[in-house]
Amino acid sequence: MRVAEIMKTRVATIEMDDDLETVRELFSQAPFHHLLVVDETRQLVGILSDKDLYKALSPYLDSLAENQRDRDTLARRVHQVMTRQPITVSPQLPVAEAIERVLAHGISCLPVLEDGQICGIVTWRDLLRAGQMLAAQSRRP
Repeated sequence: MRVAEIMKTRVATIEMDDDLETVRELFSQAPFHHLLVVDETRQLVGILSDKDLYKALSPYLDSLAENQRDRDTLARRVHQVMTRQPITVSPQLPVAEAIERVLAHGISCLPVLEDGQICGIVTWRDLLRAGQMLAAQSRRP
């Protein structure tokens, strides 16, 4: 089984100068947990997860203790908190190798690139499901 068979091809992207308020709105409106960061030529330059976002924001936002300094964290830019040079994979990579990369690097997703262009994303959940399918297939007589 190859990454191409399990990856999601609908990928959400943001730009490096987008602010964290925009990112927070995107995550609150959609069921995904990773945004690929692209430059002006649509080339992948980084990745931002919902966990990265929440680490960068003040924990006092939207609370009674919120002050201006807390609100200012929403004005930070994606390039200030994103992971640069993310680990990527090819759609032709075997799923078992993608699983190894996720485990070896302690990451939760892999952008999928073909000829340098973004063509999908595969998350740890996708890989876990694929691993379950592979295990079930290997138990069949």
